[in-house]
Amino acid sequence: MKYRILFFISFVINLLHSQNIEFTAKVSKETLGVNERLRIEFSMNKNGDNFTPPNFKDFSVVMGPSQSVSESWINGKRSFSKTYGYILQPTAKGKFTIGQATIEIDGKTYKTTPIQITVTEAVSSPSINKTTNDVAKDNLFLVAEVSKPNPYLNEAVSIVYRLYVGGQVALNDLRQVDNPKYPNFWSQEIRLQSYEPENCTYDGKPFRCIVVKKVVLYPQKSGNITLEPLTLDAILSIPTTQRDFFGRPIMEQVAKRVTSGNKNLNVRNLPEAGKPENFSGAVGEFSFNVTTSKTTLKSNESLQAKVEISGSGNLKLFDIPKLTFPTALEVYNPEKKDNITTSISGMRGQVSEFYTVVPQFKGKYPVASVSFSYFNPRTEKYETLNSDEIWIDVTEGPTGSSQNSSSNVVKQDVKTQGNQFRFLQLNSDLQPIGKKLFFGSTNYYLWLFLPLLLIPMALILWKARQTRAGDIEGNKVRAANRLAKKYLSEAKRKLNDKNTFYEALERALHNYLKAKLKIETSEMSKEKISELLSLKNVSQQTISEFLGLLKNCEMARYSPFDTVSMENDYQKSVKILSELDKQIKH
Repeated sequence: MKYRILFFISFVINLLHSQNIEFTAKVSKETLGVNERLRIEFSMNKNGDNFTPPNFKDFSVVMGPSQSVSESWINGKRSFSKTYGYILQPTAKGKFTIGQATIEIDGKTYKTTPIQITVTEAVSSPSINKTTNDVAKDNLFLVAEVSKPNPYLNEAVSIVYRLYVGGQVALNDLRQVDNPKYPNFWSQEIRLQSYEPENCTYDGKPFRCIVVKKVVLYPQKSGNITLEPLTLDAILSIPTTQRDFFGRPIMEQVAKRVTSGNKNLNVRNLPEAGKPENFSGAVGEFSFNVTTSKTTLKSNESLQAKVEISGSGNLKLFDIPKLTFPTALEVYNPEKKDNITTSISGMRGQVSEFYTVVPQFKGKYPVASVSFSYFNPRTEKYETLNSDEIWIDVTEGPTGSSQNSSSNVVKQDVKTQGNQFRFLQLNSDLQPIGKKLFFGSTNYYLWLFLPLLLIPMALILWKARQTRAGDIEGNKVRAANRLAKKYLSEAKRKLNDKNTFYEALERALHNYLKAKLKIETSEMSKEKISELLSLKNVSQQTISEFLGLLKNCEMARYSPFDTVSMENDYQKSVKILSELDKQIKH
């Protein structure tokens, strides 16, 4: 009897408790315009499992499910609430039913009551608040601003990527996901020290904008060219409708990806009409000058002749005119120097070639006038500049009897002085050769003491070898150089051909990384290479120089590179691979 009473009391308590369980659905409105949104919440007063929402077949889910739980104790009584919320957007006008949601609580299944929703014509002022994703979409966008949509071939084009942020949205973090490549351009990125926000307007609305990237391009191909987009990942703080204890809006962090979209450039060919024969591809506005360090000197003294082109334009992408000298002047291969700065408006500065000239004979010799032609995109015309003819006066030295100042050849007559054949011996004074004994001769003593001389030489060589073996750092350098030259041997053989040289150089750099870092060619992104080399304790300067070489290999396929540039890149690659081999920790 006692057990029956206890069982009955337990049954009544469970029954009463089960009758208090509630699972309900509530909507923010039952009638709305087709352009409005509604919030629906499914609430329970006891925690359950296996929540299943209804099929929102006539609505699109804009946000959700969001989940909130609250629990409190008041006067010894427990209060519990758990809610699943959704933001819905109707897909058409009409009357629709939101079906039942289900939940399992204490082993039993509970269902909500279906809700009827009426969707009318669009309203002028939607009442439902936008979600944080909507706010982010409306207040964050990236624009690529191109300075010239129709440039000439080899004319500077600047691209500024500007991020616009509006409203009360705060930008917390920014990261580049997809960096565009410019395969049909010579490109130079303008490095930014930091992101500086400024006030600006877009479509008549105020925004805060940030310049995230600046690039200068020189088109190397004509026609319609599509520029790849820049893609960024941004972390934003967006105010919600909820408030904190002090009444301030609670901020929600949202991740948003934005892209600048594709941009098209229509690159025009340079006009054929009026193009000079000596035009080598210079586009811009330039001045041209030829000077010598002196015009009067003695034979076997030296002077320098300088050819200088200065101004703004594609200074790295054309050939400098060559000077011609009379044969009586010994001339060394010119040395090229440049002083170029690249800003958002393009390249500006000077490029020069210096000739070292050494005269051999006394006389006056002309350095012929040379011309330089370029295309001016501002006037859309070709312009030609000519240098002055320069005379070099050699005041002292051997003379030639037939000098022609206007000729490139200086002739010298041969003068006979009567004794120029004095090295011929006309009277012989021959002596008979007697038979000499080897014993006691010079050769005898030479062979006798030769072993004694070899002993100290062997000791010196052994000592030098020991010293070299003990020079750990030096051995590392020599081993690194041998390894670098091994990988770069094929590239060196191709120095006379730009395309095959840079292909071989790039292959050598990749093979080196494959051997050292155990990385496949398909994995060789610049970010991955930088990360792996940093893990190997390679200095940032060496990493930057290595990545710069890879960039040169890419640009060389579309940009003119001379033999001097290829030789410089080869020497630089030997040095950098040596540095990498010394710094990489195995």
